[in-house]
Amino acid sequence: MAGLPDFVRPAGEGRWRLLVWVQPGAKADGLAGTYQGALKVRLGARAVDGKANKALIDYIAGRLDLRKNQVLLETGQTGRKKTLLVTSRMEPPWSRMASEAAEE
Repeated sequence: MAGLPDFVRPAGEGRWRLLVWVQPGAKADGLAGTYQGALKVRLGARAVDGKANKALIDYIAGRLDLRKNQVLLETGQTGRKKTLLVTSRMEPPWSRMASEAAEE
């Protein structure tokens, strides 16, 4: 697990915590670099009735080629700073997310 981006923490075998900072109501979904040690994610969904949380899970699962049930919102249900618990037998492609975030 060496070489994990700063926004990823190991959480046991086959599990990782992904630290994210969400910007809901953006023009489009996408990565926007890092903010306070977390991956900054822009979401078109508004923070109403859990829509932004659902959109975040959908977006992250899609970026990591995982099923939605492999990404769980662990903390931050009502705030911008969130922790996602990612479960996978194989380590997700963190480097791809880190390089995409760095391009922003």
